[in-house]
Amino acid sequence: MKLPLVELHLHIEGTLEPELLFELAARNAVTLPWASLAELRAQYDFTDLQSFLNLYYRALDVLRERIDFTDLTRAYLARARTAGVRHAEIFFDPQAHTSRGVPLHTALAGVRDALDGAVKDWGISTKLIVTFLRDRPAAEALQILREILAGGVPIDGIGLDSAEVGYPPELFTEVFALARAHGLRLVAHAGEEGPPDYVWQALDLLGVERVDHGIRSLEDEALLDRLVRDRIPLTVCPFSNVRLRVIDTLADHPIVRMLDRGLLVCVNSDDPAYFGGYIDDNLAALDTEFGLGPDRLALLARNGIEASFLTLGEKAALAAEVDAWRSLQP
Repeated sequence: MKLPLVELHLHIEGTLEPELLFELAARNAVTLPWASLAELRAQYDFTDLQSFLNLYYRALDVLRERIDFTDLTRAYLARARTAGVRHAEIFFDPQAHTSRGVPLHTALAGVRDALDGAVKDWGISTKLIVTFLRDRPAAEALQILREILAGGVPIDGIGLDSAEVGYPPELFTEVFALARAHGLRLVAHAGEEGPPDYVWQALDLLGVERVDHGIRSLEDEALLDRLVRDRIPLTVCPFSNVRLRVIDTLADHPIVRMLDRGLLVCVNSDDPAYFGGYIDDNLAALDTEFGLGPDRLALLARNGIEASFLTLGEKAALAAEVDAWRSLQP
């Protein structure tokens, strides 16, 4: 029995594996700057968030038609099933596609087509969270959100991502207020490369229910007290933190300190095609590095369940699966 997992920090565009990228390029007659899979993989030596984003957005050019987005999402769901994922709350970046001429409905409906069959096909429940690029104008995000709300493709929440430094959450208060008024769930990337103040802003100005990354919260004791007291989840992505040089090596990752501090932290894969592993790979590497053992692995799984936007009944059912897994371990 695999440890049942919930994944809460997963950019669907970041699951575009090189093999599928080349397949879609051929299907859509897109000329790539890389002659081979090996040449493409050689580009994955990032020095920071921006160098990663440059490659990430270049690769997205192969996503053109509705079926492309469906195939991308189905490929992730198939891999997630092998990892033990039972529920996934998936991020989707509309501006990464509308900015290059792909109609909003084409991209969004393509992802939704795959998610609508996820329970039947893979036994994975899902939610769809539209994430806005913080380095693009807030007015653009607001317009896209209005189009989505009027457009008939259901979403479950909104978030904030992309280049963090210099783009504080406070720029997006109007966007999040509109989402809240329509009953959408609220999350935001904060405290990855940006300072702890960005986490405060996400909580107090945007009203987020969950903070994505948030590891720089460790620099602010008052913020840690707030996060612990209010059980505000942090969706941590270890491989991402190492590959983007947020930390030097996995041995430097603060996951154990975060758990010991009482933070509601869970492990996720972020952009697994680019960062060298999916959620199970992240957990296995942490277990090897820190000797987490079954108790802490189960705790991380339960934290993910608690941090999710599932109903209380759904959370209880998944928690029982984690307990069953734990009972089978030494």
